[in-house]
Amino acid sequence: MDIQKKQKTSPRKNAAVRPEVHHWFIGIYTAIAIAFLVVYILTRADIIPLQPNSHRLLMNICLAGLASAIVMAVSRFVEKAMSRKPQLKTARYNVIRFIRLLSFLIIIFIIISFINQNWYATAVSLGLISLILGFALQTPIASLIGWFYIIARIPYRIGDRIQVGSFTGDVVEIHYLDTTLWEFGGNYITNDMPSGRLIRFPNSLLFTMEVYNYSWKKFPYIWNEIPFHVAYESDLPFIEQTIRKVTIEELGTEMEAEVRRLRDLVSDTPVHEDQIKEYPFVQFRTNVNTWIEVLVIYLVEPRRSGAIRSRIIKRIVHELLKEPGRAQFPKSNAR
Repeated sequence: MDIQKKQKTSPRKNAAVRPEVHHWFIGIYTAIAIAFLVVYILTRADIIPLQPNSHRLLMNICLAGLASAIVMAVSRFVEKAMSRKPQLKTARYNVIRFIRLLSFLIIIFIIISFINQNWYATAVSLGLISLILGFALQTPIASLIGWFYIIARIPYRIGDRIQVGSFTGDVVEIHYLDTTLWEFGGNYITNDMPSGRLIRFPNSLLFTMEVYNYSWKKFPYIWNEIPFHVAYESDLPFIEQTIRKVTIEELGTEMEAEVRRLRDLVSDTPVHEDQIKEYPFVQFRTNVNTWIEVLVIYLVEPRRSGAIRSRIIKRIVHELLKEPGRAQFPKSNAR
């Protein structure tokens, strides 16, 4: 109970702290803007004695600093407004990232414009700088374009469980140049539990590798299957009925509604609806050795698949062992 209370209260604390942090930053940027404005006024009134060239340069620096501080204050104000809408968690994350990048670009443009008032020279300088950076930073630029692709196409969001190439994990951060995953599975464990390792890959990989998303917003479930081995002499209809009954009880009746929603999703696709008429599926197939393999196939949330699988196995084995005459398991060393 204590852990659940902490998990419930911590998001509220974070939501309460964020507006205060933004409030302090807005105040700091406002004070900086006022300071630049005061220096600009004093310089223009010739209260600060300077040489003509230094006088003009200081005024331009003050204007650039004033405009930059205003841009930062406005960006923080927008972030503060976005932080008050927890229902837009994923969209808020992407919008804030975009606002910060846009603010940085605007500030760079402001500084160059005010310091160098020759617009033609400024444009030429920016063109040359862009050309040089384009050759020197091809991979980071491709990753930045990949970030824009993530924002526009949304192949995955924060919290989604995905696989990109050989990388599998839950998305914990989408940066301008790379994406960070909290790995599940991996080299040290064979199930779908978190391994404790972080995977960071450049966003440019999205243009060269396939992306598997296990947390599709319209249907955040995956198919899972569990094999059981029974002897040829077993009562197969009884085993099928028992397995379906236990699986439905473990998954809950609400999954039936999800299956109906899946039928609606595939109704306009080449997938035939007959493939998902019954839920859960129970299939039989002969094994190359001395038993029949029984497969129970069901829908489950990706993060709950391991726990659900364990519960279903224990319940099914327990129920089948109650009827040893009808559910016979393979014997001898060949099992």
